[in-house]
Amino acid sequence: MNTISSTETRPETLQDLINDGWQSKSVKQEIQDNFLRALASNEDLYPGIIGYNDTVIPELNISLLSGHDMLFLGEKGQAKSRLMRSLVSFLDPVTPYLDVPDAPFHEDPLKPLSRSAIDLLHEKSPEKIRLKWWASEDRYAERLAPGTKFADIIGEIDPAKLAGGASMSTEQALHFGLIPRMHRGIFAINELPELDELVQVGLFNILEERDVQIRGYPVRFDIDVLVLFSANPSTYNRSGKVIPQLKDRIGSLIQTHYPQQRELGIQIVDQESAVELGGEFPVSVPYFMKEICQQITVQARKSKYVDQQSGVSARLSIANYRTMVSSARQRGILLGESPSVPRISDLGHLYTSSLGKLELDLMGSHQMTERQVLDGIIAEAIATVFEEYVTEHGLSEISEIFSKGMRIEVGDMVPSSQYAELLKHVPQVWEKAFEVNASTDEAVRASCVEFVLAGLYARDMISRAQHHGHTTYEV
Repeated sequence: MNTISSTETRPETLQDLINDGWQSKSVKQEIQDNFLRALASNEDLYPGIIGYNDTVIPELNISLLSGHDMLFLGEKGQAKSRLMRSLVSFLDPVTPYLDVPDAPFHEDPLKPLSRSAIDLLHEKSPEKIRLKWWASEDRYAERLAPGTKFADIIGEIDPAKLAGGASMSTEQALHFGLIPRMHRGIFAINELPELDELVQVGLFNILEERDVQIRGYPVRFDIDVLVLFSANPSTYNRSGKVIPQLKDRIGSLIQTHYPQQRELGIQIVDQESAVELGGEFPVSVPYFMKEICQQITVQARKSKYVDQQSGVSARLSIANYRTMVSSARQRGILLGESPSVPRISDLGHLYTSSLGKLELDLMGSHQMTERQVLDGIIAEAIATVFEEYVTEHGLSEISEIFSKGMRIEVGDMVPSSQYAELLKHVPQVWEKAFEVNASTDEAVRASCVEFVLAGLYARDMISRAQHHGHTTYEV
């Protein structure tokens, strides 16, 4: 049993460690043992990961049990990095290593690699060899591929050490990169296809032989490391971007995806947005506004004007949700409404949080600007959600009111009381509008009114004119 908590008394010498019955094991075996323990006790294996229970998670579990190095393949915003970082939880809370100041690695107390550590075991008795402890969160390192050189992650001959008299054929002449320094840990590379071909050649030797060779010198180290990669399908599958030998040596390919149901996307936004809805200036968000906010991202992911190979990240939904809530909160503060309630007119501020997050398809957009594409996507999202509600509540009857000359002006800074006053003079059929989110609160009812008006406009049942932040609906 190797698991030692970060709080209990730890062995201070190699002899103490041996007396405790500690045994060496590879990092993959350590992860597998702790994973099996968590799986058997029905723990939440990947906290915060939503929507992957029946797809990604089973494949990841099997890969861990197989002891594979892994590639997470998916578009941006599909939790690839979060999944890689979550594997740290399957490491022991702390692990011992030899206290050797000039050792290049966190040396296994029973199976050291470097000459300085091996010499220490020969020169001193176990009770005189001191230990240090490596925390699990420090045993993970991550590197972005663009700009990464061979020396960064593998190593290089150190001219300063040569000048000091070290021989080029010994480890004393080497400066080690990130992967050797993560011996007994986890190393991840993001955007693998952007990695220089020379570095890829060095990597496939590590994956296959588990050793490091620098500039051909006969200095070999049996490196123990779990190597993870992430990549976008559009670049990973492009011929020549990743050398075949490296692809062949990656044990498992884990395919990620966007949420398959809108409700899962809403759960992700609620979890990741970290928006405080309470406090001195509370905000109450109707569910249909959450649906519209998420549907904007859904529509963008299938829009012919957006480059689908690039993808549309969940960060679009998160940023838009924060903007929508902030717009409502500003109104609540300025107009004295508590709680404030997001409306369709608050979506007029989504340009600030959306522009730059959509990569246009230059062939499909036909010279349209990103702002024009976004306007179309928002309109489609409102129409889609409205269609679901109109089927349930029969809201189309409301459009008949406008044929009698009714005009309604809305806006993100129009007080909710103004909506309430206006609706006192219209037929009872407007009560249908409030079935989408039953409430007697004026702010909620104002939000419902705007939703219905925007939905009727999306179905070409009424017209709309916009001027200086105000929108007027009429026939």
